[in-house]
Amino acid sequence: MVLEVALIDIIPGSEGAFAAAYKSAHPILAGTPGCRSVRMTRGVESPSRFVLLVEWESVEAHLENFRNSERFPQWRDRIGEFFAKPPLVEHYLDVPAGTHSDAGHIIPE
Repeated sequence: MVLEVALIDIIPGSEGAFAAAYKSAHPILAGTPGCRSVRMTRGVESPSRFVLLVEWESVEAHLENFRNSERFPQWRDRIGEFFAKPPLVEHYLDVPAGTHSDAGHIIPE
């Protein structure tokens, strides 16, 4: 599983309109093959900053099934007008938690 993290800065004053546009755009992203979950959060200290968290089966699922498909322009057409600048998008892998042995080494779960 790969976590896509997108930092999205919205034009100040358009947060409500962006949130409404996201509601209509959500099914486009969430229905993409290889997409496991989608979550949008809004900054407390920076209310014009949103963070999109998407779990994908792989980076390839994101790139091939969404970014390089007709879904991406549909998504951007609904929410892109609110962007103050292009989103910063990166992919992350989970770091496994472990238990400590008596020797102080981490034992993989």
